Formats: sequence, structure tokens, C-alpha cells
Amino acid sequence: MLDAMQKIPRRSLLAGAAIIPAAAIRSAAQTTRSVFSDAQKRCLEAFANRLIPSDEYSPSAVECGAVEYIDRSLAEPQAGGVAAILTGLDGVDAFAKKSQGAWLAELPAEKQDAVLTAIEKAPDTAAFFTTVRRLVLEGMFCDPRWGGNRNYAGWDLIRYPGPRLAVAVEEQQIGVQVKPLRPAGETHGH
Repeated sequence: MLDAMQKIPRRSLLAGAAIIPAAAIRSAAQTTRSVFSDAQKRCLEAFANRLIPSDEYSPSAVECGAVEYIDRSLAEPQAGGVAAILTGLDGVDAFAKKSQGAWLAELPAEKQDAVLTAIEKAPDTAAFFTTVRRLVLEGMFCDPRWGGNRNYAGWDLIRYPGPRLAVAVEEQQIGVQVKPLRPAGETHGH
């Protein structure tokens, strides 16, 4: 495969780069098969909910569909990272069991935090922690069509009204709350 890659002119490769991810994401959005085992999914849900727990302002990352986004994303567009994520989640659960006596999802919040803090600070697992954190944030604040940001909860949390082609002068004033731009009756309760 490397020989085939070396024969492709770099300019041609870069020219097609903007097209490939969009097509892959569309395909992944239609996928229903999960890349996670039940145990891995429970671990990821616990991980995501410790990063963004529910409170009086917003639902949790899991309630916003972040795990569905990650699952869809890993199904195709980022498929190269699947093995590392799955191995990492298995490692988190193994570390939780060894250090705290139970799987991550079975631990109380303070013990989950201790496990995740240790994972974040350890040199050999910090990159994994950062990758999962990035994916959770993407799932929390992405366009809802990709499986996350259910019912626009992430956008509502940061008061992002949605993408717009034009904004009226009145909406550009400081202190003015911009009305969300959503098709009438549209929700994404995946």
C-alpha cells in the first residue's frame, strides 16, 4: 500500500482531501452497527459523563448523544483509530478494577474521577485521554445530524444559534440574544 501511496502526486491527494471526509461522515451517519462491546460502551458513557455531567444548565454528554456521535465517527471516518480507542477503554476498565475494585461505570463519581485523573496524567495514557475528550466535545457540540448535540442542547448551552448565511444588523449588537436558526419543528432526539 505504501508503494501505491508514493505514486500518487501530493497535489492530487490534497485536492481530494476535502471531499473524502464529508462522504465518509455521511456514510457513517447511516451506520447502525456499533464498534463498541457493551462493556466498552458503558465505560465510554461513564467517561463522557464525568467530562460533561448533567447539571442545572445542561444535560450530560451521554444525554446529548456524544457516545452515538463517537460510535458513528469510529464506524468509518476515523476507523483508523478504532483499535486504539477500544484498547484504551478496555485498559481504563482494567485499571479501574485493579485500583478501585470495580469497572469504571460501576464506581461512584469521585472514584471515576480518580481513575480518569490518573489516566489523564500518566504519560502512556494521556494521549488516549485527550483523544476521548476531543471526541466527547465534538459529540457535545457538533451539528446534530452527526448523532451528537441531541435537541441542540450543546448549542443552547453556549448560546450558539446555528450556522447562518446572513445576520441582521440588530442581531450583531452586544447583549442581543440571537434567535436559534432551526427548521420549524425540527428536533434530533436520536
